[in-house]
Amino acid sequence: MGTGPNAKKPGARSKVKKYKKKTWLCRRAKDTDQIQDEIEKSRDSGKPIAFVYDDDLPGGGQFYCVETGRHFTDAKALADHKKSRYYKRRCKELKEEKYSQDIAEWAGGMTKEVLPPAHAKK
Repeated sequence: MGTGPNAKKPGARSKVKKYKKKTWLCRRAKDTDQIQDEIEKSRDSGKPIAFVYDDDLPGGGQFYCVETGRHFTDAKALADHKKSRYYKRRCKELKEEKYSQDIAEWAGGMTKEVLPPAHAKK
């Protein structure tokens, strides 16, 4: 056991845990299924994903990477990002088939397949 200032107070580390969880959640990247939905909607509507100029977003929201769901300050930063390992991995993940409820049930063992009887009558 430690003898520091926080060692004697019960629950003193809980504030640190809450802070870490909060910062992790706010910086978390979009999930692949959310991005696949966005790409599918833009493909169906025939319009690319575009943003109106917004001062709160980096670069006014004009330099957006669809595959990772991130905004960049300028075109050079976006071009550098598209050469990165993170971008290439995300593109590979997005090419995979999207998960559905049927796949989840199959993985969980809740299949609806009909098996032949073990002892068939002759």
